[in-house]
Amino acid sequence: METADRGRFVVWDAAGPVGAPTLVLLHGVTLDVETNWSGAIPTLAQHFRVLAMDLRGHGDGPPARMPYRLEDCADDVAAVVRELRTGPVIVVGYSMGGIIAQTFWRRHRELTAGLVLCATARNVSGSFLEQLTAMTMPFVVGAMGWIPPVFPMRADLVGGHLLGDGLEPRVRRAALARMRRIPLVTALAAMQAVCHFSSHRWIAAVDVPAAVLVTRNDRVVPPSRQMRLARALPGAVVVEIDGDHDVFLGAPRAFAHALVDACLATSVDDRRPEGSEQAS
Repeated sequence: METADRGRFVVWDAAGPVGAPTLVLLHGVTLDVETNWSGAIPTLAQHFRVLAMDLRGHGDGPPARMPYRLEDCADDVAAVVRELRTGPVIVVGYSMGGIIAQTFWRRHRELTAGLVLCATARNVSGSFLEQLTAMTMPFVVGAMGWIPPVFPMRADLVGGHLLGDGLEPRVRRAALARMRRIPLVTALAAMQAVCHFSSHRWIAAVDVPAAVLVTRNDRVVPPSRQMRLARALPGAVVVEIDGDHDVFLGAPRAFAHALVDACLATSVDDRRPEGSEQAS
């Protein structure tokens, strides 16, 4: 589809039941819709209309601009929602996608019906993701001068570190193959943008139903940071799942069912008293 002012986007659209609320799925860094969400979309579509799009610089998304800005991604999503005349929507974000979802609420409140934030936090300061970015960036800057253009560096060089060791080899190979569509410089720029993000000062002002899906064994975004995000969100429902940062690949069925629970918790405005939580 073409938008009036943001360019061309490829949008997955699963119709769902007639009159169902609309979800917009936002993937993590170095990923794309197919890698992050394809295992969950059929289950979600039993309850919701599901939209999903590759973010700027990832997969089939529009070209990245430098410096990489999470605000650009949020504005891209808003342009698609307006073009489809489907807002307000429940924004579902995984890792970097969860940070963009927070940014989307702040910039486009009139389009936001709810937030489902998965494996993400108010910031990732000191996390494995920030450490990986800091370790990799000097190597990339130096290597740019001597690696021939015929051997481009791709996102799998860092994205592979975000995947756990327990994945089936076939699943891991497929994920890495899709990461190779993304230039390494784009992936690192997006990771830097994530590392510079913080919603500490304003996340408590969120005024839509919210749920946080916590990955209990996450090496990349510590579960303690995910829980602090949940406590900062007024009335947020907490859904917990055993799994690492790649749980959507390692346990796709369990992830899909946990995600449905989190999304259903935000699909009606029956907000719980401030600070209440629910684990499942």
